[in-house]
Order: sequence, then C-alpha cells, then structure tokens
Amino acid sequence: MAARATANREMQNWAKPAVVRCAIYTRKSTEEGLEQGFNTLDAQREAAQSFIGSQRHEGWVAAPKLYDDGGYTGANMDRPALQLLLADIATGEVNCVVVYKVDRLTRSLLDFSRIMDVLDRHRATFVAVTQQFNTTSSLGRLTLNILLSFAQFEREMISERTRDKMSAARKKGKWMGGTPVLGYDVAPGGSGLVVNQQEAAQVCEIYRLYLELGSPIRILEEIERRGWRLKAFTTRRGRKAGNGRFTRTTLHNLLTNPIYTGDVRHRGGIYPGEHERIVGERIWNQVQQRLKRDDRRGRHHVSDPCGALLKGMVHCASCDVAMTHTYAQKKGKPLYRYYVCGKAHREGWQRCETRSVSAPALEQAVVEQLAVMANASDTVNEVRLALNRGATSWPELTEEGRQTFIRTLVRKVCYDGRTGKVTVQFGNEAFGEAQTDEVTIKEENGNEPQG
Repeated sequence: MAARATANREMQNWAKPAVVRCAIYTRKSTEEGLEQGFNTLDAQREAAQSFIGSQRHEGWVAAPKLYDDGGYTGANMDRPALQLLLADIATGEVNCVVVYKVDRLTRSLLDFSRIMDVLDRHRATFVAVTQQFNTTSSLGRLTLNILLSFAQFEREMISERTRDKMSAARKKGKWMGGTPVLGYDVAPGGSGLVVNQQEAAQVCEIYRLYLELGSPIRILEEIERRGWRLKAFTTRRGRKAGNGRFTRTTLHNLLTNPIYTGDVRHRGGIYPGEHERIVGERIWNQVQQRLKRDDRRGRHHVSDPCGALLKGMVHCASCDVAMTHTYAQKKGKPLYRYYVCGKAHREGWQRCETRSVSAPALEQAVVEQLAVMANASDTVNEVRLALNRGATSWPELTEEGRQTFIRTLVRKVCYDGRTGKVTVQFGNEAFGEAQTDEVTIKEENGNEPQG
C-alpha cells in the first residue's frame, strides 16, 4: 500500500506542469492614440492574455507587471519597459516573453540577436501570438530571421518615406518640429510657429547690441546682466528643457539663424517660411556683413597662427579649466597674444576671475623658472640634456624646438588671475618625480582683450 501511494504521488507530480511565468510586452512607435480608453497596447495585451490562457494546462500564467513601451521606436533597445523586462529575465522573475508580433519586440536583426542571447542565457523562451515558430530548431530560427529581415526592411522604408515627406514640407516653409528657438512658440497642435512678443523684443535687442558693441564677450556680459536666458520649453514627454545661459556658440547661432527673417534652412538651402519674421531685412544684412568681416579678420576665432610655447598645458586656477592660446589685433596696433580661460571664452568675461593672461609674460615666467632650475646642482644635468637635444643654447632653438624642450620638462602650468601666481608643475621623465615651482607675474588690466 505504501509503495502504491508513493507511486501515485510521483505520477501526480509528474503530471503537474511547472509554472511558466509569462511577461507580456507591448509597444507602439508613436504616442498618437495612446490617450484613448482602449488603445493598441491594450489590444496587444488582451490577445497575449488570451493566448496565455489557452496554455494554462501547460502551467502558463501571466505576470502582473506591465511592460508597455508607448511612443518608442523598435529600431533600438533604448526603451524603459524593454530594459525592465530584460532585467527581470536575468533575475529569473520571467520565464517566457509573449508579444503580439515579432516586430513589437524589435525591428532590428542585431538587437533581436542580443535579446535572444539574454533569453538563452537564462533559459527563457519567446512567443509571438500571431506568428507560430519554434526557436529551438534551426528551421524555426531561419523563419524568424526572415520575418525580422522583412520587419527591418519595412522600418527602413517607412523612415525613407518620412524623411522625404519632411524634406518636401520644409522646402515649402512648414515647421516640422525640432527644438524651439528664442522668439517663437510652437502653435497648438505643432502646426507652425507663432511670435512670442516678449522674446522677439530680446532677439531684436541682441541684434542691435551686436551692431553697437561688436564684441561677443561684451554682448554676453550685457545679456547676463539683464538676466536673459535661452528658450525654455516643455518636451512632449513633459520634461522641462532649455533656459540655459548664453554662450558664444548659442549667440552666434542666434545671429545667423535665418528663421528670424521668416525663412527656414534645410540641407544647406534657404526657403521662404510660413511664419512671421522678427528681424528686419536691413538689420539682418548689417549683422551678416559684420560677421563675415570679423570672420575674415579672425577676430572672434580662437586660433594659433603665431605658435605658443605652452599650448595645451595652461589651466585656469579660478575655474580649473584649460586656457586656450589666441590673439587680437586692432587697426594700427601690434598683435596681442594671450591665453584665455575656456569658461570666460564660452560664457562671458564675468564668469571667470582670471579671464586671460598675456602669452609673452606667462611664457617668459616659465622659461625663467627653467633657467633657475638649470643653475641648480640637482637638476642641471637633466635640463642641459633636454636643451642639448635641439641646440647648445636657448636662442639657437627653433620655435618647434622650444616647444619640444618645454614639453619635455613641463607637465602643467596653472595661472591664477586673482593673485597673478603662476604654478609650474615639472615632471615627465626628466625629473622622475613631479616638482612644483611658483612665481608671480604682473598683468595690466588694460591689456585684457574684450573681443
């Protein structure tokens, strides 16, 4: 009797299927229609639940957690619900993934292979309700790859048609979305641009300031003083964006954007737009002519036509950012070389206490420090050896040779405009261990460039 009871229990345990926890994944590429009471995600989930119910005798049960990606493309794996699903598979919380169609999971062959790798690694399975195939056989995997190839082809065709449609609309001057610009608001429904009168007045004033001041640094200072910011807007997902400080780049973009003349730019071409212009034709032409003139002079470009001994080694002690070598030259005056703080250059002179330093003064301070070290008994051999690689003395070195000599011995140069202190960090192979020396240089405030 005991043996028969044991056999009956074993038969019952054998007949009872193991529980298969099924996760239902749904996706829609756009957010259109998701606000409805019964949308496509609900329809996909209902079909998957019915399928899981038909497999109840196999132990299938639907997981209570929802994995819905509404408004996410299937071209990549950057989807929150998909990432949550993969994480639950890795922890063993999910044994089977159920989708309505294969292309709801992904439209990329590469991404699907990555997903299948995760499933195989954790012994999970994959089922598409409307497409029956067995991924455990080579024929089933071939069928699946063929289906995904067509899904990827369909996605690429849709993308091409969408791009062609948007291109044709842009050439007709229509607003086709993107980041809103200062001076305009997106019309209700996203059908176009309407002028924001308060912001439009700021745009016109910035154009006037450029014609009056001419210096991006001075304009940025004035914009900061008035408390003006870039366009603030809310994305479709409800996220607050924009409202940042002006920089030289954003200022230049504002001064060269043809949208303010009622036109739109598309793939290098300018087309008449449907929105109202903000900047008058005469002001626009004057600003563009001045920008071209300044570009030819190289006045507002960070460049290094003269060569810099410390290029790439100077850092601002106030902001802990790199300082860039550049120059300025006004009519009838000699060329002025200087190192400018990257933060001051991008965001305005008032954003940094150090601002800039005369290049000849800073370079001379570093060279003098090297000369002092050359006379020290503990470093004379190393400095002499580095110097002798190019010439027997400093004056005999070429510009390139001087740069090589400096880089052989100097690791970093920090300048603090608040105190005039120059900190030279020596190191590299010449000294084995890093050494630091300090010297103070005097900077005339009148020499600070404002362009």
